[in-house]
Amino acid sequence: MRGRLLVVLFVACFFAGCTSIDCPVKNTVYTVCDIYDGYGNLFKLEDTMYVFTTRKNGSDTLIYNAGVGKSSFTLPIGYSNPEDTLYFVFVNTDYAAKDTVLIKKENYPHFESVDCSASFFHRLTGVRSSRHAIDSIRITKDFVDYDASTAHFHIYFTPRH
Repeated sequence: MRGRLLVVLFVACFFAGCTSIDCPVKNTVYTVCDIYDGYGNLFKLEDTMYVFTTRKNGSDTLIYNAGVGKSSFTLPIGYSNPEDTLYFVFVNTDYAAKDTVLIKKENYPHFESVDCSASFFHRLTGVRSSRHAIDSIRITKDFVDYDASTAHFHIYFTPRH
């Protein structure tokens, strides 16, 4: 009888130690950008677009490669600095332009369970850019979390004639 009680007690302790929180399957935190022409119409990018950022050690790294024919895309967001600097490069056979985009944000560590990997959520507080190919950028959703169903930015391009 005593052996059976110990087995029941062991099994109860084993199951009590498991967490009831499931880690999210989609646990990536990205910003979603929709592309608009200079007249406010959603359109597909005709130029090939590359997006770079600068690492902590000062070297550049490519975070979006060869986007063409896209009207929406996602970009990762940094979690160590209060402002991200992105370099948008646009190229086609007769045109090349580079815009610098600065995104101010607040970073919030997000913790669900010791069983899940840590992540950071963000509150977007400002955005500004140079104006070579990009006319303006507007924040449309200021909280960045796992939800990638709504655009965080609307990027408006300068009309070319």
